[in-house]
Amino acid sequence: MRWWGRITRRAPISEATDNHEDPSSAHHEATAGRWVDAGPASAIESDSAVVLDSDATGLDDPIALFHTADGEFYCIDDTCTHEDASLAAGWLEDCTVECPVHLAAFCLRTGAALTPPASEAVRTYPVRVTDGHVWVLVEQ
Repeated sequence: MRWWGRITRRAPISEATDNHEDPSSAHHEATAGRWVDAGPASAIESDSAVVLDSDATGLDDPIALFHTADGEFYCIDDTCTHEDASLAAGWLEDCTVECPVHLAAFCLRTGAALTPPASEAVRTYPVRVTDGHVWVLVEQ
């Protein structure tokens, strides 16, 4: 397991406003949310997490954007469902993040709670990398 050495809180860089769709996408999908630009993919280090707060997303709670060692990006709720702890401050192995408080593990792909004491999944958010920027779909 790897401990996160760098956690960043990020304000919005820009927002996609074209009918709540990713403006960089050649194929627009109908969505019930809006795409938020989390920043350049190159600015988010591998094996690190970026916390997007409500100022960045418009959501009530923060979300965490993970950049795994294999180069993939995943986004989930930042708060552990067992206790109020930032999952971005946890440990990462493959596509699993472990809460730093009571070691509950969550799947970054599905949000599933994999180990006790957590039994409830965290929410996941679709992520795209388009034109070098990471975009997260948030629903209001």
